[in-house]
Amino acid sequence: MSESLAAIPDVEIDPDGTFKYILVQVKVKNGDVCKNIVRGTKSAEYHNHIFEKVKPAVEALGLECHCLGGGKIEHKSQEKRIRVFGESTGFGKADHSVSVEKLKSFFSDYEITWSDDKK
Repeated sequence: MSESLAAIPDVEIDPDGTFKYILVQVKVKNGDVCKNIVRGTKSAEYHNHIFEKVKPAVEALGLECHCLGGGKIEHKSQEKRIRVFGESTGFGKADHSVSVEKLKSFFSDYEITWSDDKK
């Protein structure tokens, strides 16, 4: 894996609340090496607002990316629980099982679940 790719954190989400998230594939230009990352924040009114911040940061490292879909995250840090659900109108539904695996590697002491529920 390239150093630039390895330098990008797998997960960056807000510490608490319910908010939109996206699953993004980051890739070495003209190569097959890639990884998926999860990004979510309460400050984003729409899923594309998250991607509009991620894309330039990734491209500044000489990498390329595209959004694989989105949804919502309910993060309860006091209870050490995360729930992944819903979908993005613009990007479609992320593969929540992939997102949850990323979250589990980052929040190893949390209970993390997902569903196809809209709410």
